[in-house]
Amino acid sequence: MREIIFDTETTGLSNKDDRIIEFGGVELENKFPTGNFLHIYINPEGKQVHPDALEVHGITDEFLLDKPTFKDIADEMLEFVKGAKLVAHNANFDMGFLNAELARLDKLPIGNEHVIDTLAIARRKHPMGPNSLDALCRRYGIDNSKREKHGALLDAELLAEVYIELSGGKQTALSLVSNSGSTEQSTDISQETVQIQTRPNPLPPRITDDERQAHAKLVEDLGENAIWAKS
Repeated sequence: MREIIFDTETTGLSNKDDRIIEFGGVELENKFPTGNFLHIYINPEGKQVHPDALEVHGITDEFLLDKPTFKDIADEMLEFVKGAKLVAHNANFDMGFLNAELARLDKLPIGNEHVIDTLAIARRKHPMGPNSLDALCRRYGIDNSKREKHGALLDAELLAEVYIELSGGKQTALSLVSNSGSTEQSTDISQETVQIQTRPNPLPPRITDDERQAHAKLVEDLGENAIWAKS
């Protein structure tokens, strides 16, 4: 199964007024990274980066001046995600922005049936939380030391590792690939039959005759309805 783990950075929080300024996506095939990725910075066409958003991702208006617009990269992005499930953390946020950008170009939206939300998965699996990307990296021992600021490609790469763990871990992914036969061949394992032999001399009893007689007397005193008296 082909999946695109992706993240976006934006000028602000409103998908009606703000714009996408960075897209990062990495490809998984049967829960394994293929090495294919797409990373694009996007000119927001005059929309300025909100100071609060700048604190999060550090992408400045000046940096974006010579970058392509969403119209310029839309077909490339759609081709990259074509036929794949889209996986994002808090997917409603990213999909809201993606579909708003597509609507501005009169392109069809991407339906929810093509989207997987890792935040929803994490909340079901770890209901006591926390379930932020950083918290999940700590939970699963994933190195996120390079994440000083949010960045779409880095966050997508980290989320891909988190998603694999949320799906059962690398061992589960290995089983999926092995069963499909897509990347690994089955290995013949020789089996050796072990015969269990009878012990030549029985072990000595662990209770003494006195203990056996004492137990028999106890059962007798309990009466005929005692479970030890039933054969």
